[in-house]
Amino acid sequence: MRLFQNSGLYPSYLPRLNQLAANATRFEARRDVFLHDRFGAPHFLKPVLDGSPDAFFTNGDDEVLQRQWARAQGMSGTPTSEAILLAQIEHHRTEVFYNLDPVRYPSAFVAKLPGCVKTTLAWRAAPSGNADLTAYGAVLGNFPSILESWRSKGCRAELFFPAVDPVMDEYGQSERPIDVAFVGGYSRHHSARGRTLEQVAALAADYQIVFCLDASRLTRLSESVLGRMLPLGKHRRPDAIARIARQPVFGRDLYALLGSAKIVLNGAIDMAGNDRGNMRCFEAMGCGALLVSDAGRYPEGMDDGVTMRAYATPEQATAAIVECLRDWPQSAGVAASGKRRLQEIYGKASQWAHFLDLVGRIKPC
Repeated sequence: MRLFQNSGLYPSYLPRLNQLAANATRFEARRDVFLHDRFGAPHFLKPVLDGSPDAFFTNGDDEVLQRQWARAQGMSGTPTSEAILLAQIEHHRTEVFYNLDPVRYPSAFVAKLPGCVKTTLAWRAAPSGNADLTAYGAVLGNFPSILESWRSKGCRAELFFPAVDPVMDEYGQSERPIDVAFVGGYSRHHSARGRTLEQVAALAADYQIVFCLDASRLTRLSESVLGRMLPLGKHRRPDAIARIARQPVFGRDLYALLGSAKIVLNGAIDMAGNDRGNMRCFEAMGCGALLVSDAGRYPEGMDDGVTMRAYATPEQATAAIVECLRDWPQSAGVAASGKRRLQEIYGKASQWAHFLDLVGRIKPC
């Protein structure tokens, strides 16, 4: 089976990639630098990470990467990103196209795929406005409520999960000097998350707390010298958070941080109702940290008091963290159980087997 997996980049990750790949002048070299850094690896299928000759991977929105490929193939002029991606699919003789960036490449793109493509799947675990994905064979995701919303739009939708990255075993083998770590976005739209972060940040006087925050543009502006003279107060982070905030981390730096933390704090944003199990849950537990996350409906293997801890309010989050740190040997046992359980259920081999089963059940194009 000739598999093509397309992904995309966070804008805030791109500077890191450009630095890591500064000397990579060929498509294969830049792509390999990206894959080695493991950004997004829980979503990448086993043949891609194993370097299978039948699997092709790219980031269709990475202009530098895509133009490297286009130049090497002798594409004339200045082809669009869509034209390059279609050329790659045809050149690869793709049979199964799996797209992690379908809002950028919706049904109109699927209609242009070459005839060699027999099955199309898209991952989308977030609301997407009026995006049309009905031409895909199926939309995959791990939030049942969002899958139901895709079904209401005429899409076939199937449950699918991220997987524990085997590379995570390289991290978290030594002492964990950080008591609590949080990595994620921060803006005025994260109101519930913001209240929890403010409560936990107040523990910094007694514990080692690390927040690596990907702040919004308006948040950064509001906290600048100029911004403090403008009416942007609602965008500023509370002082308790701002005092300990660091720059966001990605890729292997993220794994290193999670592997150095006893507890990883997580907080969902209001997009999937009561469904829980975002990427940070898989990353934190996969790196052996104790996940402390907001209450809700979690996937199999994420069980409060058994493999992780859940909280219902910001005050409960703080109380749970203090309790876990005071009895860390027991809490470490819960974290270890969580890592083992996720490896059993969400390993790369299991993810790939599930994917093959879906391909077999989806009607060819």
